[in-house]
Amino acid sequence: MKIAVLKEHVDGERRVAATPETAKKFIALGATVAVETGAGAAARYADQAYADVGASVADRATTLAGADIILGVQGPDPAGLTGAAAGAWIVAGLNPFGDRARIDAYAAAGYEALAMEFMPRITRAQSMDILSSQSNLAGYKAVLDAAAEYGRAFPMMMTAAGTVSAAKVFVMGVGVAGLQAIATARRLGAQVSATDVRSATKEQIQSLGAKPIFVENVKGIEGEGAGGYAGEMSDEYKAAQAELVSSHIAKQDIVITTALIPGRPAPRLISDAQVASMRPGSVIVDLAVEQGGNVEGAVAGEIVKRHGVTIVGHRNVAGRLPADASALFSRNLYNFLSTFWDKEAGRPVLDAEIGDAVRLTKDGQVVNARLLGA
Repeated sequence: MKIAVLKEHVDGERRVAATPETAKKFIALGATVAVETGAGAAARYADQAYADVGASVADRATTLAGADIILGVQGPDPAGLTGAAAGAWIVAGLNPFGDRARIDAYAAAGYEALAMEFMPRITRAQSMDILSSQSNLAGYKAVLDAAAEYGRAFPMMMTAAGTVSAAKVFVMGVGVAGLQAIATARRLGAQVSATDVRSATKEQIQSLGAKPIFVENVKGIEGEGAGGYAGEMSDEYKAAQAELVSSHIAKQDIVITTALIPGRPAPRLISDAQVASMRPGSVIVDLAVEQGGNVEGAVAGEIVKRHGVTIVGHRNVAGRLPADASALFSRNLYNFLSTFWDKEAGRPVLDAEIGDAVRLTKDGQVVNARLLGA
């Protein structure tokens, strides 16, 4: 069983799908691990570190030759996989809804594509969940990016020269990224508030020492939607939330938005008028900018100013912490494959619950129910 680890081809992608740590663990399972030259360099993992644990390091063609499993952070170009074994597995973040053409190309080429972001959110799959591990880092980094752009202190400081007021931070969307953003902003000394359409998150917000900002007496979403995400809100709830947020957001120094709905454009949380209501020098970080954005005027890959407010729209925020992001991502992949490793077969054998959830293509066809129903 040969596992290939490729250098990422997407511009700005600095993560790698296997670290020397996980390469060593795969080898201990009985696999052969081949790493493309320079695959880990941007994440501070040298080629020699892979060689030291027993992996081979070579050019792309040699790495792919006969590969049974191809690991990636983002899905590799189907045209660039020449030499891989027939029916090879591609295990990566594949953006199934956003890049359907590539999924179809995997099917046409006979590859079995396994989308790690389709990992079911069940207890036994928590250690395999790339969305959680990467969102956790994104929430942390969002606060650091906001602090860098804000240009003022976060905590209250009482000095002989006077008092510096604590920054007011408002987090919209309390999933994994939002919870980490709350925790990070609190650790930096900010006055933090947060909101979500799921009523169950109120206690989570309070447990982190932040103030929950919730619409009262209007039915929203009492429980979570599929996979732990929020679903669509009613029109009545949207209107009530917009009114509440408008009055609250005008008083904030920093706003971090994290709301996503799988398979759909990100919901619009902040309008241009609400941006204009904020004080000059305020900062908004839109973590959903690559899916259309929560903030009107946010631009993917750019930092823009509107009405004196800085709107941060970095792409691939977790990837801005490449060493830690790679370490967590690669462990997710290892935990996934090792859980199903069959010693007699010398390869992983997936079960129906998780296998059917993540498998996009097989035997030349797109087979995933979520894609077929999209």
